[in-house]
This record gives sequence, structure tokens and C-alpha cells, in this order.
Amino acid sequence: MVDGKIAVTEWEEHWWPAPAKLNLMLNIVGQRPDGYHELQTVFQLIGISDWLNVVPTEDGEITLSCNSVSLATNTNLVVQAANLLKQQANASLGAKIILKKILPMGAGLGGGSSDAATTLIVLNAVWGLGYSVEELEMLGLKLGADVPVFVRGLSAWAEGIGEKMTVIDLPEKWFVVVNPPYHCSTKEVFSHNSLTRDNSAITIRDFLDGQEDNSCLPVVREISQELDAVYLQFSEFSKVYLTGTGSSMFAKCDTRQEAVLLSERLPDGWNKWVVKGVSESPLQKSLKQFFNRLNQV
Repeated sequence: MVDGKIAVTEWEEHWWPAPAKLNLMLNIVGQRPDGYHELQTVFQLIGISDWLNVVPTEDGEITLSCNSVSLATNTNLVVQAANLLKQQANASLGAKIILKKILPMGAGLGGGSSDAATTLIVLNAVWGLGYSVEELEMLGLKLGADVPVFVRGLSAWAEGIGEKMTVIDLPEKWFVVVNPPYHCSTKEVFSHNSLTRDNSAITIRDFLDGQEDNSCLPVVREISQELDAVYLQFSEFSKVYLTGTGSSMFAKCDTRQEAVLLSERLPDGWNKWVVKGVSESPLQKSLKQFFNRLNQV
């Protein structure tokens, strides 16, 4: 840092996490006139991430490169987030963004939304805009209902379309997450005739006392025979949950050792992770460490 300005080389050397989430429950309680569903859910952040490198440029252009070439397009939420923030702030600078994609698409882990949130937060710092977390949350909502929870960076109970959040303390858990190579379209799930859209609302206390159903699970199992087969086989070893409307399923464990043992019992050919639930986004910690290090130089 020179005269209060962060050198381009500092930004070039730093990679920023965009963590995944699990929906520990998902309760659909209604449908709005605009077609969006009213829901209740619990977002649990977990310790696995996509990674972004964000460097300011003088040319005003937003460019994206990615280890998955098909994702390096202007339709990517990373580019949309950058352009939205640039337009909102009337910023003259641009950015060169590199996305290292780890989280599978369409898996219900929130990868695209998390990428967008990390883009908003880091560009806010890179461009020196000074927007508050609340202001970035409102921008993020324009990109997707899941974006605000990643901007806030804390596990939360959410209602509405996911934007009305209450931060909650969740018990420390480890998770075995299975990512089958089969996808369900969120649009298909939410439009399916079998989806129950008028469940009774529950409370945070109800959830903490064990009400953890996902309204979309029966529909996903009906739509995809392949996912139904994975669910049934996984269920032979543990109680199994679906995250969001995606294809990923997970089991909860009290310790890492318990999670590792469960993972080892599952078929070798499955794409599976042993991950820890985190109460604070690793992005928030990374930002604090980055600026603390610079201030000590």
C-alpha cells in the first residue's frame, strides 16, 4: 500500500473465496402473484468455495476468465454483478476477474449466487466505493434471492423469497455432501404439479426442535429416477437431506471423524465431500486478514 492506495500487485496476488451453502430445511408456504414462491429456509455456510481474483483496471472494462471456458460469458452472474455495481456507482474503473470454479452448477449449493456476492464485496473494496453491507444486499437481490445471504456472510434463517434474514447460531456440524452427476431445473421443480405450495409456516424454534423437511425433495425424486436412486442408496447409511432445489444431498455428523467414516462407507464412484459448517463466511475473514496485513506494512 502506497499513500493509502492499494497497489495492483496486492490485488493480483490475492484470491477471494465464494463459499457454498446448504439449505438445512426448505418450507414453501405460498406463491406470490408474480410467480415467486414464499418460503422459509435455513442457510448454512460450509467450508468449500469457488475462488475469484479481482484486479482493478483503468480502461473501464469488465472482463472474466474462468477454468471452465463455457462460464466466461457476459451472462455469468459475476459479470452481471460487476456491471450492476459499476452502473450503480457510476464508476470509471474496470476490473479483470478470474474465476476458479470448484462448486458444481445446478447442485443447490449456491455457487453462482456466492460468486456474485464475492464480486460485489471485493469490487466495493477494489474500487473504494464504501457501500454498506445493507446496500450491497439490496443490489444483490436484483441478481438472485440467494445473493444477499452470501453478502451478509452469516448463516441465517430466511423468509419471503429468501431475502428476509435473521442471523441464527447453528450448532457446529460436519457434513457429508454428495454431488450426483444429474441435475434438476429449479424452474421445473417450482412449476411441478406435485409441489406442495401451501405448507403451514413454522418458527425458528420448530426448526431447532427438528422440523427440517425440504418441500422440494419429493418432487426432485419424482422428476429424476437417477436422483431417487442416489437418495435411496445414501439413506441406507444415514438420514439424508436435499439442499435447495438442486441435486446435492447431504448428511449431518457431529464430528469430522464421524463424517469421514460415513463418507468411506459410501460408493467410491460418488462425488462426495466432507465439509464443516461455518458460522462466518471465509470471505469476511479473508477481507479482515488482507487489510490487517496491509495496515501493518
